[in-house]
Parts: sequence; C-alpha cells; structure tokens
Amino acid sequence: MTIYPKDFEQRIGFDKIRDAVSLLCNTQAARERVQAATFTTDLPTLRRLLGQTAEMRDILMLESDYPGATSTDINLYLRKIRIEGTHLDPAQMVDLQQALEQLAQLTRFFRAKRQEGSDPYPLLSDLTDPVEDFTPHQREINRLIDPDSGTLRDNASPELAQLRRTLREKAGQVDKRLQAILRQAQAAGLVDPDSEISVRDGRTVIPVAAVNKRKIKGLVHDESATGRTAYIEPIEVVELNNELRELENEERREIIRILTAFADRLRPDLPLLLAAGEYLVEMDFIQAKARYALSTDSVLPELDEAPRMHLRQARHPLLEATLRRENKPIVPLDLTLTPEKYILLISGPNAGGKSVCLKTAGLLQYMLQCGWLVPADSDTRMGLFDSLFIDIGDQQSLDNDLSTYSSHLINMKTLLRHANDRSLALIDEFGSGTEPGTGGAIAEAVLQKLEERHVWGIITTHYANLKYYAAGAQGIENGAMAFDLQNIRPLFRLEMGRPGSSFAFEIARKIGLPEEIIRSAEGKIGSAQANAEKHIREAARDKRYWESKRERIRLAEKNIDRTAAQYELQLSEIQSEKAKILKEARAEAEKLLAEANRRIENTIREIRESQAEKERTRTARASFDEFRNLIAGSETAPIAEKEDAIERKMRQLREREARRKERKARHAAERAAEQAPSEPAKPREIEPGFHVRIKGQQTIGEVLSLQGANKATVAFGHITTVVDKSRLEIVPHAEYKKMQRNTAGTSPYTLGNTDNYTTSKRRLNFKQQLDIRGMRAAKALQEVQTFIDEAIMLGFPQVTILHGKGTGALKEEVRRYLRTVPLVLSATDEHEEFGGAGITVVSLDV
Repeated sequence: MTIYPKDFEQRIGFDKIRDAVSLLCNTQAARERVQAATFTTDLPTLRRLLGQTAEMRDILMLESDYPGATSTDINLYLRKIRIEGTHLDPAQMVDLQQALEQLAQLTRFFRAKRQEGSDPYPLLSDLTDPVEDFTPHQREINRLIDPDSGTLRDNASPELAQLRRTLREKAGQVDKRLQAILRQAQAAGLVDPDSEISVRDGRTVIPVAAVNKRKIKGLVHDESATGRTAYIEPIEVVELNNELRELENEERREIIRILTAFADRLRPDLPLLLAAGEYLVEMDFIQAKARYALSTDSVLPELDEAPRMHLRQARHPLLEATLRRENKPIVPLDLTLTPEKYILLISGPNAGGKSVCLKTAGLLQYMLQCGWLVPADSDTRMGLFDSLFIDIGDQQSLDNDLSTYSSHLINMKTLLRHANDRSLALIDEFGSGTEPGTGGAIAEAVLQKLEERHVWGIITTHYANLKYYAAGAQGIENGAMAFDLQNIRPLFRLEMGRPGSSFAFEIARKIGLPEEIIRSAEGKIGSAQANAEKHIREAARDKRYWESKRERIRLAEKNIDRTAAQYELQLSEIQSEKAKILKEARAEAEKLLAEANRRIENTIREIRESQAEKERTRTARASFDEFRNLIAGSETAPIAEKEDAIERKMRQLREREARRKERKARHAAERAAEQAPSEPAKPREIEPGFHVRIKGQQTIGEVLSLQGANKATVAFGHITTVVDKSRLEIVPHAEYKKMQRNTAGTSPYTLGNTDNYTTSKRRLNFKQQLDIRGMRAAKALQEVQTFIDEAIMLGFPQVTILHGKGTGALKEEVRRYLRTVPLVLSATDEHEEFGGAGITVVSLDV
C-alpha cells in the first residue's frame, strides 16, 4: 500500500476535514482517534466502519431518544487505580458515575432496538453487545458521593458521620469563643467595629490594627499587604483550633480509607471498565463522523472490492462550505472510471474547474478508505484502490535545486516504479512546466505506459497531443469542462466522452485584449490547430444535440409503450365488460320469460278451472307463445346492438395497435440500418423508467439508473437500492396500472392524476420539512394541509413543520388542524437540541 507523496492529505485537503471532525468530538481520546484514522484496503473493515457511521447518522436524524456520546474519558481515571492502594478523588467519582449512567442509557437504547425484532442498527448493536452492566458500582457511587457538592456524604461510613458531627460541634465552640473575644476587643477599641472573623492557614483569626496587636494575647498568623492589620489567633482558642485541625486530619484519613476501599472493589472489574471506556470513546468518535456526514449531506456508497469509481452529484466538502458562506451554489460532479475506461483525461479552459474535479475525486476516495462517508448521491458506487499517487501544484525546492518540471518528473518516476492495476493516479496539468513540444511528448509517453499497465487515473491537461492520443486509446476517455460560449464563462461542469477546448481566444476577447493581437495570434498558431479547436467545439455541440434528440426519442418510445399498455388494458376491460353485459342481459331475459310464463300458466289454469272449451284454451296457448317470442326478441335486440358496438370498438383498437406495431417496426429497421454492421442491435433489456419487481416478490419499483452491466438502481416506494438485474423481472405496464387503480382508494388523501409523474420520483423530490415561518395562518394551514396529504400518500412515517416560537399562535393553529387528520399519530415538539418548541414533529400512520 502506497500513499504518495507524504503530504498527500495536505494536498487534497483531508487534514482540514480531520480538524473539522475533531471539533465535533467530546473527548480528547476521540479527537486522537480522528487524527489516527488511517487509509485501509480491507473491505470488511471498511464496511464495518462506514456502516457504523451511516447507522449513527440515521440515529441522529431519526431517534429523538438517543442519549448521545459521553463527554468524559473515564479511562484517564481508571488507569490511575490499577496500582494497589490508589484511589479516585470525589470529583473523578462524580465523572465516573455520569459516564456509567451514559453507558447504561446507550446499552438500553441499542438492546431495546434489537429486541424489537428487526434491528435497524445491527453494527452499532454488535459494538454494544459486549459491554457489561455496572449498576452495582453506580449504586455504590451514589451511596458515597453527593453529586451536587461533589463530596462524600456524611453517611458514607459510621466513622465519617461521627467525625463530622464532632467537627461541627468543635467548630461551633471555636466560633462562639472567637465572637466573644471579638466583641470584647471591639468594646475596648482594639478592633474596628465592622471587623469580622477570618481564616488564615486553616486557623480562625480576628483582624487587629497593627498598633494594637500586642494588646491581645495570641499568635500572629498573617498581616495585610499594607502592614496596618494583623491577623491574630487568640491564645484562648489555640487549643480548640488544634483539636479542630486534628479532627479534620482524621476526617481526611477516613475519606481516603473509604475511597481506597471503593477502588479496591472496582479493581477486579477494571478490565471490563476499561473496555467500556474504550466503547464510550469509540461511540464519541463515530458520532463525530456522523455529525460531519450530516453537515455535508454525505452518504454510504455502494462498495466494490475491485477498483472503480462512479461518482454521482459528488461535492468537495471544503469548497462547498466556502461557497455556502458566500451564498453561492456548488456544481456537483458526475464522474465514472470503469475497467474499460480507467483513465479520464480532463481538458478545458483555465479556471474552469479541472483541478477541482481531480481534487474532489481524490479526496472522496481517500475519505472513503479512511472510514468517512462521502458527500454524493446514494447511487454513487466506489471501489478500493491499494495505492494513491498525486502530482499537483508547484513542488520546486531551492534546497534540493529542483525546478517545477524536475519535481514533476520525479513524481512520474515514482509513479511508474510503484503503480499497478490497483493504483489511482491524480495528475494536474500533465506535461506542463517546460517547453510544450518536449513536455507534451514526454507526457504522452508516460500516459501510454500508464494505459499499458492498467493504472487508474484522473489527469488534467491543456496539451492537444494528449487529447488526440486519448481519443484513439482503448483505456482512456476524454472529458471536458463545459463552457458557455455565449457569455464566455466556465460552467464548472464535467462532460464525459469528449475533449475540451481552452477557449483562449474567446477569453482574451472578453477581457479586452486588442483585436489585432488576437488576430495575429490566430495567424501564428496555424490553421491546423485552429481547425482542431473548431472541430472540438463543433463535436461538443453535435454531441449535445444528438444526446438531446436521443433522450426525446427515448421518452417518446416510453410514452408509446405506455399508451400501448393502456390500449391493451382497455381492450381487456372491454372484453370483460362485454361478457358481463351479455351475462346480465341473458339473466334479465330469462327472468322476464319466467315471469311471463308464470302469468300465462295462471291464465290457462283459470281457463281450465272455468271449464272453457278446448279451442279457447288453444287460442290462449298460441297467444302465450306469441307473447314469449315478442319478449325474447325485444330483449335480444339490445344485446345484439351492444355486441356490435363492442365488436366495432375492439376492431378499432386492433387496427390502431397493428398500425402502432408496424410504425415501431419500421423505426427499428431504420435505426438498425443506420448502425454499422459490426454493431448488431441488442435485445431489449431492463432500462431506466421500467417498472420491475424482484423475482418471487410482489412489490413493484421503478428503475432509476443502471449500475454497470449487471446491476440497476431501483426505487421501491421511498427506499432506493441497487439490485442485480438477474434478480429483476419487468412488470408489464398494464399490470402496473391495474395495481395503481387497486391501491388508489386505500388512502383518504389524493393529489390528483399521477400518470405522468411517478410516485418514486415524487418521493425522491419530497422534502420532509416544511417552513411556514412568517406566513399568515390561512396560507400556512393551506401549505400544511398539502404537505401532510403528500407525505401520507408517499408513505413517509415522519415529517417536521418549522413554524418558529413567536407567540405560539401559529403553532396552535397547526396543532389544531393536525388533530383533525385521522392518520396523524402524534404532533410533538422537536428535541430541544434541534429546535424545541419552534418545530413540530408529526408522526403518520402510513
């Protein structure tokens, strides 16, 4: 494992991050751990360190009853009593008691979470499990020490209680006698009327004017700074004071005996207590890293043991903090290194952000492998590197007679000697510092060697020959810093897949360099290079155009697929409706026929009973048959009409679907014809926007992005995770829409039609805190109603409403409304540390 050079942390700024995290620690021991954290390549260790920090970050965000880390390193005290006969002083015992209470609260918190069944914090629970219970020692400290005064209680032992009673009695005698002597001296004019008894060297004395000090028999213990006052212990109380001093010595000896006895009881458990002290320090260290992760919006990326880098919306935490103070936004970084394209060559204008990209990637990689969460989006994926090398800035040395370029060459020599296919090289302004032709040639030769060795790298440069080499190399990808040509300003955004231009002439024109100089320079540079710069810009423009067009085509095809699925579902519904209508119509007809038959049979029975003639009976039967046929015909006619309408609708749908499929096949053939013969069209697979589910499960999610060839980032509700594509199956849109209709009525709160706006995207964009400070009550309640409705629909179990403290009227209006919402479980004040009564925490039954 190699980290080069020795000041690597200073060059990327990690030393400042250590300092920032150290300030968040409560104990010096935790601060020392921050400074001692080292770069590691062990994946299980990293998973544990990063996982612990991520769990603590979630606890700080979600758990209002978390007790927090201790502010005392008890091991400083406990190490003192390893030697027989030593003891803790009362103040240290108070600190020990507080630390043990904190320890008990921590163990109760994590063990309660584990007993609930699904432990949300397994790594921290595992860390807590070995910690022992020290309740007997806590009780003994409480029995011995008064926490308010920090001294031993009188009843710590019978002997101490007796000694302190005697001390109080003796002190009362001394005070009473001294008061009498003081009054006599005041009456005799030897002492000022406003003088009071004082204490010097532990002896009670009275202040006497220096001229009168020989008029009172006693011992002079001190004089004032001016020498005008002498502090005399009257001879009458010397013996009493001596007795008092002896009692105080006996009390001190008894206290030491009690403390020593307590230390003797602690000593057998000292190894367990020291381990508990280490646990408290470790929790303080983890909590500091988690608090820093919260302040920088850092996440736990997906980890790979093999080298790789897939940064999404990554941010340099130090730069972001600086820009935040200046009320400026930071431009996030998207950067990818893969086994196929493992070197990224970044070019572009000066002050365009090339070095920031390099430093951001290097810093986040180093943070990760030191156990820090990284400021990026959750779909970031990072591998592990065995070695990191950086060549950045001016490293010339007068002591070693090294020029800037010589220092760069030494760095290149070290890199070529030690780097391999698990190394990451960070090189800024590659090839600079000497004559461009020579520097560019050497840089190209080094770049070629790095590519051959499969060394991973992020390199910035202005040299055109390096851009051209990268364009034809298999393992190198060009990258450009985006530039706004219209306004002549850098955009600080990295665009992968194309080389950048320096835009030197455009920038020169903007700052006002004379046009004749610029034209002269354009003539001197030569048409070939000028044309190359022009072609680079045109290629960038064309790439943006085709990417935009491809995205529009993708969205159009997605809409077509959605429409086709809707047609399929509609056809299925029509067929079901057809069957239902036919069944109902037949049932109704049979019912009418049965009723008619009953009525006719009754008529015939009446005729028979009246002994009518056979001819009349025959006539009645014929009338009955005619009536039955009439009813049957009148009922089947509407059925036939409905069947015809249904058949027409189905025929229209079939024809429309056939035309759509024909059009889609024609477009696919046209696209296939445009492709090179060596690149046959691939079979359709899982893509972003598809609805999928894990095989064997029912929950449906949406594919947000693909992670390499084999994995995909999927949003299942408000949970986003990375899943192997082999475990996923595509859900037909018809099934997905049917599921939406079946679940649409489960919530009493509806936000309207969501066909064109998926739930997963709304979850990703939903903010769980609403700020209504300064709003009028009516407007605030309208915002709260919409906010709560959307939180319920999207399945968020807890949200917060920031209304401020003020007079409390706005808070009361909000609480009154929340009490009327059936799915609101509770509405309480936020923890005092995070805003108290100015914030309402709303728990929802979702």
